[in-house]
Amino acid sequence: MKKTLSFLVMAILALSVMPSVFAVSVGGGIGIDIQPEEFAPLIWQCDSRLVLEDCVEAGRTTDCNQDLYERITNYAFEGEQIGWEILVMDKNKIEEIEDVVGTIGSSQGTGNDIEVECDEIATEFDDGDKLPVSCEARIGEEKLTTFDSDTMGFYRCLFTVETPDSMAGEYFLTAEVISVDGEAIMAENEYWFLNPVIALTIDGDVEFAEVRQGSVAYSNTILVGNDAEAGSGVLLDMFISGTDFYDSDTSGAMCPSTNHLKLSQDLRSQANLGAKLTSGPSQSTKCNAGTGGLTGVDNNDHLCYFATSGAYSTAGAPNADVEGYRPIVYSDAFTRDFYNDAEIIWNGALTGGYSAGNTLTPGSEIAMTFKLGLPEPCVGNFDSGDIFFWGEAI
Repeated sequence: MKKTLSFLVMAILALSVMPSVFAVSVGGGIGIDIQPEEFAPLIWQCDSRLVLEDCVEAGRTTDCNQDLYERITNYAFEGEQIGWEILVMDKNKIEEIEDVVGTIGSSQGTGNDIEVECDEIATEFDDGDKLPVSCEARIGEEKLTTFDSDTMGFYRCLFTVETPDSMAGEYFLTAEVISVDGEAIMAENEYWFLNPVIALTIDGDVEFAEVRQGSVAYSNTILVGNDAEAGSGVLLDMFISGTDFYDSDTSGAMCPSTNHLKLSQDLRSQANLGAKLTSGPSQSTKCNAGTGGLTGVDNNDHLCYFATSGAYSTAGAPNADVEGYRPIVYSDAFTRDFYNDAEIIWNGALTGGYSAGNTLTPGSEIAMTFKLGLPEPCVGNFDSGDIFFWGEAI
């Protein structure tokens, strides 16, 4: 009986010191590494692209800082401007955008010369507002539809053409965004010929030899051409003006009443051009070199011209005579009044606001013949005076 009791006590003691695993928590951990994408910025051209007139010389219908809608090919001159409104995005955060600039270079891509800083513009967009449809903002197949100020911004770039010393020739123009993690350009690169050289060619001379007083004489046909720089595509709107003619010798000249030969009637003088003279198609005072110009009355047209270019000629002008010859206005300098009164070929068949046949592409020409109505009496050698030809890039 003693032994049994002793054994039971020992068993109870043994159980009381055995370890227990019931209702006790254990655990362990692992590290984690999260690396957000180094997101390169994105850029999209939105609406409001514009090309602006310079403030040096007004165009036919455009003036300082107005939309240069007359320009229909890709050349631009000093002082003219090209502008874009753009949307940029950086998914890291908008603060990672370091610069938004307008660039110029001989090839497409990032890293071209920076010419202008773009201005961030305040917008009326709140977070969640719809983006302009014209931006067509996408990341791969994902189309972005709402504005997020934490990752997006709007900018305006206005690129001004500099002098030919720094900008001359053909260039790609675009806007570029630069961020901590990369750069990107607009998909829409523009290609411009900046500050092309423009010039005219005049092939032939206007000569009238041994003309009998009181008669009409015709010159050889001359060619007036567009000699603008090759590849520029510059279109020239063509004009003509002139001065009276004088005898350079001391020969006792008189034609018909003093020692000069008038170019045209007084109403075609510089003081009467533009608004003071009924302009363009309603100017109905026809060339009278072959009628009144032959008489002893000084104030008449004595030199007129006939011109052809393609299917068009001066014959359709309201101030042309029965042969299609038009009078010449007075001026030794180009003025805006020429748009009303001095086009070489005027007709009602307008192309982009310009008379068909009066604009020349590089290498093309207008053929011109002159008619002289020599008054009676007339004596002298009238070799001093000028006929001017003008070409304005449109």
